[in-house]
Order: sequence, then C-alpha cells, then structure tokens
Amino acid sequence: MTIDAPLVVLRELGRDFDVSRPWLNRVLEGAPRRLLTAVDGVSCEIRRGETLALVGESGCGKSTVARLIVGLHSPSRGHVEFDGVRLSAGGEETARARRRMQMIFQDPYASLNPRWRVARIVAEPLRAQGQLIGRKAISARVAELLQQVGLSPEDGEKYPHEFSGGQRQRICIARALSAHPEFLVCDEPTSALDVSVQAQILNLMKDLQERMGLTYLFISHNLAVVAYIASRIGVMYFGRLVELADVGTLFVRPRHPYTRMLLDALPDLDMSGRARTPVAGEVPNPLAPPAGCAFHPRCPHAKDRCRLERPDLRDWHGGAPVACHAVEESRLPG
Repeated sequence: MTIDAPLVVLRELGRDFDVSRPWLNRVLEGAPRRLLTAVDGVSCEIRRGETLALVGESGCGKSTVARLIVGLHSPSRGHVEFDGVRLSAGGEETARARRRMQMIFQDPYASLNPRWRVARIVAEPLRAQGQLIGRKAISARVAELLQQVGLSPEDGEKYPHEFSGGQRQRICIARALSAHPEFLVCDEPTSALDVSVQAQILNLMKDLQERMGLTYLFISHNLAVVAYIASRIGVMYFGRLVELADVGTLFVRPRHPYTRMLLDALPDLDMSGRARTPVAGEVPNPLAPPAGCAFHPRCPHAKDRCRLERPDLRDWHGGAPVACHAVEESRLPG
C-alpha cells in the first residue's frame, strides 16, 4: 500500500446550523437569529491509502465533518477537495468525484431498509450509478461483495432483521464497496456492536484496505479502536482540530492538554503509578462559546492569553501540529 499525495483536503471547513426560534416568535419577542457553529475552520489532509481518525467527546463536530465531506451537509465556509477536485464547484467533474467515495454509518439497525432484501440493498449503488446493466451482472457482483465481507451469496435473499448487528454492519460495508469507491467515511461503524464483534469488523476493514487500496476517514470516540486501525489521529474539541499526529506519537507524547486528559481517562493496565488527570469539567455551551481557546475553562494550564486569543493549529518546536498557547510557550510539563 503506497501512501502518496493527499486524496482529500479540507480547507478552513466550517458549518453553522440555524437553531433560532420560529420567525414569528422572533418578531414578536424581538429575538435575534441564533447560529450554532458545529465545525469551525478545520483544515487537514487525508493521504491516499491511509486511515485518518477523528476523535473527541460527543458534540465536538466529528460526524459533521464526515457529513460535509460526503455532501450530506453543505459547508458554511471553506471547502473540500477530492483528488484535486473542489466538491462545491458542481458539474460533472464533481459528480464523478462524489461517486468515488461512500459512507458507512454508525447504526447498522437504522441504515438498512427493513423492507428490502439484502441483495437489493447491496445492489442499490450499482443501479443508482449505472455501473452495471443486467440482472445477471448485478447478481454476480452482489454475490462477490457478500463473500468479500464474510457472508454467503444466499444471504442476499434474506431481510436485515434476520441478521445480527455485526452481520448487518458487514452488509453496510458490502453496500459501500459495491460501486468500487476509493475513499470510505466511517462514522463510528463499531460503536453499536459488542466488543468481540467490533474486533471482527475492524479486522475486516483492515483486510479490505490492504487488498483494495482504500483510504479511510474513521470517526470514533474510542481511543482503543483508533489505536488499532488508524495511521494518524486528529483530536477535535468544540468544532476545531486541536492536535494532529501519527498514532505512535500521539499515544506516547501527547502535546495538547485535552489530548493528555483523554488519554489519562484510559485504564492504566500497566499500573505504572504515573500521575493522571481525568477529563474534568463540561464542554461549554455551543451557543455561548468562550473567548480565546475554547478549552481554557477546563485547562489546568490556562493563562490570560488563553482566555483572550484563540490558538492556531501549528507545528511548535518541531513536533506534531497542535493548537495550544501553553505548548507554544513551553509551559507544559514533559
């Protein structure tokens, strides 16, 4: 597997949601519109053939980034490029780029049509994109896909309710692979599954990536899962990337205080006796974001500058990119 030029590039990607009260209520009460910023200026690259994971607490914007990439939401600011094509430009070139990506959703119980047989579910992208014509060709492709994900061709005649959770996620993976995508956006694909089944799905995904040269964006809040499957990790907080590093670097030498707190929340199986600072405090109200660094109300190293000035994601002192004034000023303990 060759890691080459970036396949996906996010440039200052942002998304706001209007959470205002109905128009008539606002007029009668004199209330302004209220915007919730779910993603705020995310910039990064996903290299061809790698797995980039986005981690963070619930509500940090991970899934919104995923939906922006595949086109389920339109960006309020910034843009996404896929293999050099700007996806907001429209036209046939953008449509071709969109056909080269697919998404695997979090809940295999909700993402499959209960009234369709599995064969029809898996074949739907083929029919929608017109890649294969004729019942025989489509049936052969569906049988091949079901075998690739560890199911039987005969399973195509069954309905989703006849399968376990892990088997349903295998069907979702088969559907995502049916149109020969190069890039898969995986939005917490194992979080609804038992631990043993999670391991089977992760092994399947790694095997498919090696055999088919796939590129993954993997969304998760489970650091153990991310450590197993990812090449690089982006840590998100309050809609922004606060750290971006290779897996080995991030788990051994985390730089941002939030990343350190996330890792300190993991069980210390080695019983090293190292001092640990569990994740404390609450995520701020997204409708009333704090000034400066959004993490400063929870950060034990916050100073006046942190409360006034928002840090940029940059390489400080030759390390991995991190958005933190304390790192820039070398205020953190080693």
